[in-house]
Amino acid sequence: MENLQLKSFEEYQQAYKRSVEDPEGFWADIADKFTWRKKWNTTLEWNFEEPDIKWFKGGKLNITENCLDRHLKTRGNKLALIWEPNDPKERFIRYTYRELHERVCQFANVLKKNGAKKGDRICIYMPMIPELAIAVLACARIGAIHSVIFAGFSAVAMSDRINDAQATMVLTSDGLNRGAKQIPVKRVVDEALEDCPSVQKVIVVERLGWAVNMVEGRDVWYHDEVQGVSKDCPAEEMDSEDMLFILYTSGSTGKPKGVVHTCGGYMVYAQYSFMNVFQTQESDVYWCTADIGWITGHTYLLYGPLLSGATTLMFEGVPSYPDNGRFWQVCDKFGVTIFYTAPTAIRALMAGDIDDVLSYSLDSLRVLGSVGEPINEEAWHWYYTHVGKEDCPLVDTWWQTETGGIMISTIAGVTPMKPSHAALPLPGIQPILVDSDGNEIKENGVEGYLCMKFPWPSIIRTTYGDHERARLSYFSTYKNLYFTGDGAKRDENGLYRIIGRVDDVINVSGHRFGTAEIEEAINHNEHVVESAVVGYPHDVKGQGIYAFVIIKDMPEKEEYLRAEIIETVVEKIGKIARPDKIQIVSGLPKTRSGKIMRRILRKVAEGDTSNLGDTSTLLDPDVVDEIKAGAL
Repeated sequence: MENLQLKSFEEYQQAYKRSVEDPEGFWADIADKFTWRKKWNTTLEWNFEEPDIKWFKGGKLNITENCLDRHLKTRGNKLALIWEPNDPKERFIRYTYRELHERVCQFANVLKKNGAKKGDRICIYMPMIPELAIAVLACARIGAIHSVIFAGFSAVAMSDRINDAQATMVLTSDGLNRGAKQIPVKRVVDEALEDCPSVQKVIVVERLGWAVNMVEGRDVWYHDEVQGVSKDCPAEEMDSEDMLFILYTSGSTGKPKGVVHTCGGYMVYAQYSFMNVFQTQESDVYWCTADIGWITGHTYLLYGPLLSGATTLMFEGVPSYPDNGRFWQVCDKFGVTIFYTAPTAIRALMAGDIDDVLSYSLDSLRVLGSVGEPINEEAWHWYYTHVGKEDCPLVDTWWQTETGGIMISTIAGVTPMKPSHAALPLPGIQPILVDSDGNEIKENGVEGYLCMKFPWPSIIRTTYGDHERARLSYFSTYKNLYFTGDGAKRDENGLYRIIGRVDDVINVSGHRFGTAEIEEAINHNEHVVESAVVGYPHDVKGQGIYAFVIIKDMPEKEEYLRAEIIETVVEKIGKIARPDKIQIVSGLPKTRSGKIMRRILRKVAEGDTSNLGDTSTLLDPDVVDEIKAGAL
């Protein structure tokens, strides 16, 4: 697989040039390195109008044969997965490629025994335990479409996703460990399933040994089901464009949208981007700290590393438990060579005692990575200096759930690195900046809206059950372009810096939430008439959530109302979406047509009220002064 890897800036430039001049030839050569049951007839068919994009059309494969089976001869005894539990006193677990293959086959057979078949949607709501990774691969093995829901989402958010996917099965656990807390996962599932008629089976993995409610005929224990099940399960033959998974992401409307990725293109891009960005070597111990509930966990904890035959580490815990040195203790314990985490985690650890880092050697580290949002310069320098000892390339990776893999990033030790810049596109990626009319801005030293003018193998194919939504969200803003929803700057040397979302989406600790989704939850509170939510800069989370709320009548104690509103948001979406600031207001700045001027609210939330622009066109300009005066 080594010949997939770029080794010098000159090689990068040659590969990039070829990928633009002959994209089909470029990707066909890379795809040739994989195991296909039947080779494709057409490398690419596409248009961005409908959109309709097909890669490796007619090709037949199974992604798990490429993740597991093809490594058995040469890497059967190599470590595939290391699992480190939440509590450092509990024993870690290791699986070789051979053992992981057996576990995946067994879980796949349990799924089949319980009625799962090719094309079924299976929702997975599980903590970061080995069975989560195994379950994802087991679904792919039998051709079922997995939809992982982060185990911090509420029952309401889960039932929305299950119903949208019309899932027939849910895979879960009795409970989970998160830091000092234990959380009753199965109870959340039971609550969600009160409104999910499509679900016929629930398979429960034991984690905490808790007694949980088991519904007769619907719920079964995994440890009972796996008794005497074969360790062999032939992989289902899939078409390159068959669905591999649905992953729900927040949109600017309240309803979550199910991003669809397919088997062939996603596989090719996941491995290619993983091996290049991180410049992996055979002996690496690679650790991506993301939860598998997010796209980063899908592509760069699970699929990318296993496709490449790497050793990947999976962590159940949090960076601050039992203390702020936990990440670094794990790095030293397993000799981690590549470490990939989020700016939020870095900023939280920066706020602690520097000795939490300095008391670990970290001398095994070779490459550092950042993901989830643009990393600010201060955090970049702290990470580079104290964790990487100024000796590890730091790759600041920009990509999205919808892109499936890293799009713009430094390639470790190969392409230029600049603090807080994602830098250069990977070969095969053709970014452009456009102005608000969609005209391309060609020169350097400019700012614009970030678009892509040509498809890459892991591009979103559709939004599940609603193709028009995919078209409107990504392909309708600018003609014949994929619009990322992000603004970006390109410096004098052509390096990209992502500025952030230009639509109504807030990026909290790398998790995207539509403002409409949070507003809908706040408006559920019986005292609330209307609300408007914006993001504002937050020292740790990147963006915090600032809510402006109109209420029916002033309560005796404002703090009780605030607590109630927060409770509603937590119940409807989950703790990660709780507002940081709630300002009670008598009105919102609206145009005469009723549109809320979020631009003004954003400036108030940011504390920048000196230049609010022209407010004379507002329905009630006085409301702005009142909001400014009451800003938190």
